[in-house]
Amino acid sequence: MRKSKNKYAKYTTLPSKEIIKKTILALKNNGFEAYFVNSGAEAKSKVLDQLPPGKEVMDMTSITLETINLAKEIEESGKFNSVRKRLYNMDRNTQELEMLKLGAAPEYVIGSVHAITQDGKVMVASQSGSQLPSYAYGSSKVIWVVGVQKIVKNIDEGFKRIYKHSLPLESVRAKKAYGVPGSAVNKVLIINKEVKPRRITIILVNEALGF
Repeated sequence: MRKSKNKYAKYTTLPSKEIIKKTILALKNNGFEAYFVNSGAEAKSKVLDQLPPGKEVMDMTSITLETINLAKEIEESGKFNSVRKRLYNMDRNTQELEMLKLGAAPEYVIGSVHAITQDGKVMVASQSGSQLPSYAYGSSKVIWVVGVQKIVKNIDEGFKRIYKHSLPLESVRAKKAYGVPGSAVNKVLIINKEVKPRRITIILVNEALGF
């Protein structure tokens, strides 16, 4: 296995091919569409192939999406009805309810997650919870781009990854981006199984992407 040399090596190490295959099979058995690609560029192309032009799309805040330039493509290409661009142009003081509804149930939502267990469960941590309604139920189509370093043995290991790795890095990002003291794990979504066929697609990337 290829290992990172930084202090987060345990959480940035790419797993073996056997573990990746096991995880993909488990995800499929739990109702997710799951694919494996070798690079972020391939992942970006695969996402765009699944987004019909003109569709309403929300790209959630994600280092993964920024790294592969997918967020920019969705927001600036003009090919899609970008929910994020619409939200930027709205006034929270007078349009808060409308903004909440837009964010909770866009037709397509694109993002990432913080951990995927080897038995096919998905974990997403959040400070505000803004991305969770669309992931859990609100959106007709959910697409997650996930670096394979986020594969963990089980739920317990997933929580350790969130608190020991994702949270510290997100706190640093939040301080720089928003000037706030840091972030927090206030809400956690765990999806054990998706009951609606082909609703959630997970693209696993053979790179250490995101937190």
